[in-house]
Amino acid sequence: MATGGSSLSKLSDENFDFVCTACDKDNKKLEAVRYCVECLGYCCEECTELHTRFPTLRNHYLLDVGQGKQDGFQQTKLPEFPTERCCFHQGKVLDMFCETHNVIGCSTCISKDHRTCPDNEIHSIPEMIGTLFSLSYSKQIQKTLKDLMVSITSIRDAKDVQLATLKEAKIKAIKQVTKFQNALESIVKKVSEKSRKEVIDTYKKLEKEILQDKTDLKKASDVLQVTKDKLFKAEGNRAQRFVCTKIAERKITETENEISERKMNEKTDVHLSFKPNQSLMDYINYLHGTGEVAVVSRKKKDLYKVKVRKSINIKVPGDNVSSSLGCCLTFDDQLLITDYNNQKLKRVDIHTLTVIDYCKLDSQPFAVCLINEHEAVVTCHGKKIQFVSIGGNKMKPTRQIKMSHRCNGIATKDDKLYVTDFDSSLYIYDMTGNLLETLSPDETDNKLFANSKYVTFDEKEDKMYVSDWHKGIVCFDGVGKYLPTFNDIDLDSVNGICVDGRSNIFVVECCSQNIVQFNEDGKKIGVVNKEGDGLHNPCSVCYHQELNRLFVTMENSDDVKMFELE
Repeated sequence: MATGGSSLSKLSDENFDFVCTACDKDNKKLEAVRYCVECLGYCCEECTELHTRFPTLRNHYLLDVGQGKQDGFQQTKLPEFPTERCCFHQGKVLDMFCETHNVIGCSTCISKDHRTCPDNEIHSIPEMIGTLFSLSYSKQIQKTLKDLMVSITSIRDAKDVQLATLKEAKIKAIKQVTKFQNALESIVKKVSEKSRKEVIDTYKKLEKEILQDKTDLKKASDVLQVTKDKLFKAEGNRAQRFVCTKIAERKITETENEISERKMNEKTDVHLSFKPNQSLMDYINYLHGTGEVAVVSRKKKDLYKVKVRKSINIKVPGDNVSSSLGCCLTFDDQLLITDYNNQKLKRVDIHTLTVIDYCKLDSQPFAVCLINEHEAVVTCHGKKIQFVSIGGNKMKPTRQIKMSHRCNGIATKDDKLYVTDFDSSLYIYDMTGNLLETLSPDETDNKLFANSKYVTFDEKEDKMYVSDWHKGIVCFDGVGKYLPTFNDIDLDSVNGICVDGRSNIFVVECCSQNIVQFNEDGKKIGVVNKEGDGLHNPCSVCYHQELNRLFVTMENSDDVKMFELE
């Protein structure tokens, strides 16, 4: 038998201890004189020579086949030796491990940076791999890499949501600028462009920051993917897998720190708005722009506080005492309010806080919601819903749909109407009144509602919330699947409900006369209003995201409350 140290390559039918891997594939039986760690194969003299000729092969780590023989390796079990190169000492293999510092390095790294470490804690990876390597821990690291990549993807998706929200806010802000410009006629035109440019520049700056975050996250994901791939490819080579595991361990620590910082930053949403200056007419020639461009950053879980409180008197000539049971905001900064006692739908300008229009209905209205910029729909006493044209300066009732049940709260989404019944059900209709679905008992035939009230949607969380006088907040996912109901000691008699676009939920509690804030997981953040804020028998609630204002209607009162929050 030929030895591993033979200096001659032979082509014959003779059986060798080690056969050249590459030549063997061409049915040539040549004796191997070296083993290439990177190629994971044995080399004859000719193949060994090729390793010295080609630049890409020149740094491959070649072992004498005798080393594998001494360690008891056979042709079917290849030597386990690291292939990862040191990034500080070019060409050197990471084949040493310092147990004291739990780091890997090449021989130069160890001799330079770990010469004071105990000798018994400095290990040669190939020699001690049986003791050093743990397959279960390596698999755990592999799973952690995968989980981190999922987290990065989640954060990048959140950035997409931020971009979409920011773009929508930009469009609304530009519309507000334009509307205010038209109101001030010719003199406003020379300064409105300055405000428009400020909105766009602010948007571009925020967009650039978010896009940069996405780029950084993509780079981090790519690094983890490379690390994960190396760990996967090291299967069968415990030494290489150990090295890759340690590298992955370091990458995980670095990425986790970055993820932790980004998650802290992720608690805030960025919004862009335009706040008109109502005194502009008097000194417009001296202004920088037509208003203030504000970037609002709010931690998602912070409790809102009332900064400014005002009352809106909604009484019009001929009214008895009003009783506003429902409200919603329009696209052009107007507030629609149902007045049950006076059978009217009223429209309020939220900047001047005055009633600018109203229309008479043929029965008492409960709740109202917006369909589009030209139409709203109202639930009415007598088991019916009333459509109302809101385009132009005068509102007008249009078509009407009779229902087979009482109607209370109402909301729209994807050309569907969601209607509660003061009882145990929520009905889903198309816009012509065809019943599509009824949500009532759950899978165990338990009633979902005891006294269903108002309905709202959280587009960001893709959830639907229904307030229930007795049960609290009944939750559904985007496809109508029932989720756990939120409740709290402060929710004794739940009325109105709305969301803020940042995954916070506002709930009006009638008996305590409070506005209670919850997060998307049903955790109570706290009570927004204070005693003395003037809430009496509060009914419905809606929120203006750009102006950060909360509007609350009240039963048997001529006033609607406006709270500017911070």
